[in-house]
Amino acid sequence: MAAPSRPWWKDLRGGGPDARHKRRASLAVLALAAATAAGVLSQLPAWQLLEARAFDHLSMIAPPPRPADAPLIVAIDEPSFSEIGQQWPWSRDIHARLVTALRDAGARVIALDLIFADPSEPGADAALAASVGPDTILAADERILDTPQATQLLRTDPLPALLEAGAVAGVSTIPLDRDGTARRVPHQPDTFARALLAGRGVTVPDTPPGALMQFYGPARSMPTVSYYQALDPGTFLPPGIFTGRDVIVGFSLQAAPTADEGGGDAFTTPATVRSGALVAGAEIHATLVANLVAGDWIRASGVVPRVCAIFAAAILAMAVLWSGARKWQIPLLILGLAVLPVACWLTLRLGRLWLPPLAPMAAFAVTAAGQTLRDFAAERRLRAGLTRAFAHYLAPALVERLAADPGALRLGGESREITVLFCDIRGFTTLAEQLQGQPEQLTTILHRLMEPLSQAVLAENGTIDKYIGDCLMAFWNAPLDVPDHAARAVAAGRRMIAAVAALNKEFARDGVAPLSIGIGINTGTCIVGNMGSGARFDYSAIGDAVNLAARLEGLTKDMGVPLIAGEATAEALGQHAGLRLLGSVNVRGRSKVTRIYALEYGPRP
Repeated sequence: MAAPSRPWWKDLRGGGPDARHKRRASLAVLALAAATAAGVLSQLPAWQLLEARAFDHLSMIAPPPRPADAPLIVAIDEPSFSEIGQQWPWSRDIHARLVTALRDAGARVIALDLIFADPSEPGADAALAASVGPDTILAADERILDTPQATQLLRTDPLPALLEAGAVAGVSTIPLDRDGTARRVPHQPDTFARALLAGRGVTVPDTPPGALMQFYGPARSMPTVSYYQALDPGTFLPPGIFTGRDVIVGFSLQAAPTADEGGGDAFTTPATVRSGALVAGAEIHATLVANLVAGDWIRASGVVPRVCAIFAAAILAMAVLWSGARKWQIPLLILGLAVLPVACWLTLRLGRLWLPPLAPMAAFAVTAAGQTLRDFAAERRLRAGLTRAFAHYLAPALVERLAADPGALRLGGESREITVLFCDIRGFTTLAEQLQGQPEQLTTILHRLMEPLSQAVLAENGTIDKYIGDCLMAFWNAPLDVPDHAARAVAAGRRMIAAVAALNKEFARDGVAPLSIGIGINTGTCIVGNMGSGARFDYSAIGDAVNLAARLEGLTKDMGVPLIAGEATAEALGQHAGLRLLGSVNVRGRSKVTRIYALEYGPRP
């Protein structure tokens, strides 16, 4: 028998061709909408701050090793204040002594992250001017002043006398993002770090706007010595520590202040998210120098790569959900969501390109969540539909199994071995004639009979096929597997016989004549599926085994027994079936002689 082109359970499940096309079309629209929304969202300032935080975390996962020739920091720290014994600002002749000591120790470039913009003691200024030269970088400062009238750029340079002595000025102002974090490589050409590199004869190509710094670790990751030690390196430091090295002098407190405490010339950086400590300005300049020399700085992706990543993430979610297979769907979605930040981290680490993962993750998550909720709702509708469709025909345990695993329902015409039971009420036609004028009483009696007969079938995990007047048809092992279907059918027959015996006692009290039943049971291969037309169909079974079961039910009256089972049923039950051989008969419509069996306790012919 050919399977129907579109059985009803496919419609319930949304698995028909039209339903699949509609689901996939709606999934594509959902993915497009999610990607578009994520792209718009990624342009909002608040979202960009979240992406900046994501960069902080990802850039500090397995950072590259610090270059061996990174600048050495001479820290103006607590021990130096204690040793020098002066309040800040220190006399400039002390700085002059430091520059001379560093040059004598072999320093290549000496960069003082200190602004000497105003005159101090003439003798101290003269001493500092005498000590500086082309190998000395002094800090300048640039600030933008916004007023209601205008926007002004204010620059503060070192004293002219220092510049005339050969020192070079470099802008030491550290650009901060809107959240106050130092992440960006300064874009102007005369920065403090570029001036230092120019002093050692290194030409570094311009970095693109928005380039990001790669930090090598938390505060104090750069090699650092105290200021007072550098004043007398022969006494306090190993020989040759400054030879051929770039040196940056600036504030760098040993106990790095935390972000909550704040601190002078200390800033929040990507390294702060892990250590909680601010990073000194001198160390940020050293990181910039190392980034520029080693090429460790990170390019920020443009709009086109970001949009492509967002749509690629939505398409990835759509691909996972496309087939609708639910077995691996959730694990694959979780894996896909986890892959996105890992891919962005690999792009950052291997390609030195920052591609923010949050917007792609949002597009992926919205697509996945939206379609999963839709599939879940469809699954709920499917289960409710299956429960409604089979609640009156299957045992509750089988309905639960069917609702939990609709895939176990293989309908539309399938060949399988089943055991069929027909149960007919004897003498009901006569009773109907007697109660011709009392239809309500007749209906009540029929209901009182059919209720326990139906419950007997359901108690043994059978499927009620139909009610044909005063006859009930049921079968086992469809639509769900019932391995011991023959034994279950015979057990249901025993329950029916016992139920009618108990009911006859009630009928006797009510003045109703006792009734009896005839049961025919047979096992065999049948076609099970939706039978009928496009307007109306039922889940039923057809085949020779069904016809024989109906014939055996009719023989019970002639043989004087309440239940007759066919030979195939007896063979399926085995020796301890509780059946006895009645004999062999010629069944109408069959050419072969059929052996029939009755219950052990039933009357013998």
